[in-house]
Amino acid sequence: MGVFKFSPEDFLFTCLGLVLLLLDIVLDIVAVWDFYREEDYATLCILLLLLVGSSVLVQAFSWLWYSYEDEDQRQTTVDKCLSPFMLKFLHVLQLGMYLRHAGVVELSLCRSSSDIREAVAVYQSHDLSMLRLIETFSESAPQLVLMLTIMLQSGELGPVTVLKACGSASAIAFSVTMYHRSLRSFLPDKEKQRMMSSAVYFLWNLLLISSRLAALALFASVLPCFVFAHFFCSWIVLFFFAWWSETDFMDSPCGEWLYRATVGLIWYFDWFNVADGRTRYRTLLYHGYMLVDIFLLCSLWCWKMSPDPPYLEIPPLYAVITAVSVVAAYILGLLLKMLYYRCYHPNLAKEELKGDATVGQGPTMLTTFSGDEPDSSISSAANEVPEEIHLQCISLNEDLDTDVANRSGPGAPAPDLKRCNKRMRKLAENFYS
Repeated sequence: MGVFKFSPEDFLFTCLGLVLLLLDIVLDIVAVWDFYREEDYATLCILLLLLVGSSVLVQAFSWLWYSYEDEDQRQTTVDKCLSPFMLKFLHVLQLGMYLRHAGVVELSLCRSSSDIREAVAVYQSHDLSMLRLIETFSESAPQLVLMLTIMLQSGELGPVTVLKACGSASAIAFSVTMYHRSLRSFLPDKEKQRMMSSAVYFLWNLLLISSRLAALALFASVLPCFVFAHFFCSWIVLFFFAWWSETDFMDSPCGEWLYRATVGLIWYFDWFNVADGRTRYRTLLYHGYMLVDIFLLCSLWCWKMSPDPPYLEIPPLYAVITAVSVVAAYILGLLLKMLYYRCYHPNLAKEELKGDATVGQGPTMLTTFSGDEPDSSISSAANEVPEEIHLQCISLNEDLDTDVANRSGPGAPAPDLKRCNKRMRKLAENFYS
């Protein structure tokens, strides 16, 4: 199978992600201070709930993924110098994301010393992309809905305000696109994938997410209390379908239930492939549900638009045009999504993706053979390796190739031990197969 490579572009996006993470924290502090200074304590409490809840959720996933690994599988100085207690303590202090960024940067700067270190850098970057996706839909998306609701209620809909909202929605769509780029690393011909596919992917996600957030903000601006009931009822339904999909993402039962609850949260804003096999009918059912929900939310907003206070006075014609535009944006996003799947989306079998597990134990250890051999040849080669070699595959010692070569004897190929993110590979299987 193909070997994972950590390109300079991946390193650049990792550093950019760290800068954006720090910038996001600064902007959150400024927003909290502004609400406190204006004595808007209700909005301040909602914002703090979103910030703290999202951070705890992300740190929980990060810690669970660390706990699934053996200590001898850690390849960075940052990870090795910390005991399990210190790792847990840093996650309690909400510093797990910075720890992972530091590890990727260290491996990236030392990538020429070992192919295994380079593979581990890709492994860590995959986890970071998933954590950023969770943070996007648990913090950034609901926070944007909150800001749009405040703008609508206050009537501050100037060009600058609209540009800020569009920029925030673009940042959310960009985070989803970076997740897509992470999945593309499992494609054997990643370098042949055109940038146009990522551009179309970004555009249809921008339209779908923007229309969804706009509909929620319109509804919350006139019925602020009912938006919480709407979220809870929708999340219950989506969580049930996540459970019904029988996901197998985490390595512990509690972690899997947490993942399914998070999938329900992500589905509240955007579609996310979690089931194995073709999900065409599930996707159609989801987007049909979303389209009807957006239509109902916009219709309720139009109905509540009246000259009676405390609602914003908007002429009925403008209200109808706004509601129709939101629904039309979602439909246009669906058309672009169909274009992507028809022209740019590669359909591959599971065996064609990188990181196919042939030999090895544990959730993160995979043995691959040099070259792109057929699955049958890989299986036969794996069978020729003596059983004691299989027991050696749980370590990450760089001299493993030499040890295997000495034990296997003539005619048995020497496997290259590579690090593959089992969790992201499952998501790639769901997306591409």
